[in-house]
Amino acid sequence: MHLLLLGLILLAFLLIVLEDVIHLNKAKSTLFIGTLVWILAFVFPEQSVEHIKEGLNENLLDIATLWLFLMAAMTFVAYLNQQGLITQLVYRLLPGRLTLRKLMILMSLLALMFSSLADNITASLIMLSLLSSLKLDTKTVLKFATLIVFAVNSGGVSLITGDVTTLMIFLSGKVSITDLFLLIGPAVVGVLTLAMLLMWGTNEEVQLPKFKRPIATGDKFIALLFLLTILSTLFMSVMFSVPPVLTFLFGLSVMFLVHRVIYRSEKKPNVLEYVREIEFDTLLFFLGVLLLVGMLKELSVLDYLPQLYSHMPVYMANFVVGILSALVDNVPLTAAILKSGIEMSTADWLGLTYAVGVGGSILVIGSAAGVIALSKLEQLTFITYLRFVHWLLVAYTLGYATVMLFSRL
Repeated sequence: MHLLLLGLILLAFLLIVLEDVIHLNKAKSTLFIGTLVWILAFVFPEQSVEHIKEGLNENLLDIATLWLFLMAAMTFVAYLNQQGLITQLVYRLLPGRLTLRKLMILMSLLALMFSSLADNITASLIMLSLLSSLKLDTKTVLKFATLIVFAVNSGGVSLITGDVTTLMIFLSGKVSITDLFLLIGPAVVGVLTLAMLLMWGTNEEVQLPKFKRPIATGDKFIALLFLLTILSTLFMSVMFSVPPVLTFLFGLSVMFLVHRVIYRSEKKPNVLEYVREIEFDTLLFFLGVLLLVGMLKELSVLDYLPQLYSHMPVYMANFVVGILSALVDNVPLTAAILKSGIEMSTADWLGLTYAVGVGGSILVIGSAAGVIALSKLEQLTFITYLRFVHWLLVAYTLGYATVMLFSRL
């Protein structure tokens, strides 16, 4: 049964890879196999049913938290998109004419900075909305999407509010806040390296449409409310340990009430209708993937991870763990290493922080940002993203090497 469950999980990831060949929606295949492996675990238990039930409940709690957070963020973004605020922001901030290379560098730095302040999910949704509004050709869209995924994941590694694994390593006392600031430079180096590699030899200029239309005062207020929700989520999480999902749901409820007050005398659609604008394929794909990862954890696959450190130097093992995080969720990977009691220097803990935060970018299914991009962009598939894996590895390697250099100096 153990081997059967592992085989089904591998099949699920294979079906994601072959989506374009077999024309089976990845949300359907992952949800089917994700639920099937748990049903089989209950019908043919290798451990006590109570233990399996406890593992499932823990997994469902993580899924529910992510689902609700994603739903709240996507509703905000759906409203702002519908009102044209994000498009207007792009057209007003960017120059009318610039090269693709400059455009890519500007958007990558914007993604990196935004994901440092907000969570990866919110940053991904907004940056992908910006990308969709630019009306670029398919090949360029794929390059921009790849860079956005890498930049969003890079942005969160230097702040405890930016990435869960960074927070886990900080709370374990392995690094300090000031230590984490050393990761800002390597994150920028990795992102700029990838931007230059993707656009090497490209001097093509693009003309961005410049048109302005008035934005309703009420919509500006709701956009401000979205920004305040992000900032208050960070503040409440750091100061009072309030779960981010709770603060974001509160902000969404305030948005519903404010919209009702502002437009009470106008024939505006019910703001709750914007929940229907959410692409539920994204949510179902997340559900299936997280059920599969939860079963990997239940099968104790990650228990073999600490043995890696006895066969190679710590800095090299951390580098490999970062690459493994492209296949397995980085949270259980980090938890397994923290629980193993492996001794590392501060420099090596910083290396691990960068590796597990950025390494998931190497495959499109390796991070929340990648999964969102995969679901939101029709042009992006596992195979098309794989075209850039060599450049992603170069950027990841250079960023990791810079971490090692900065931290040891």
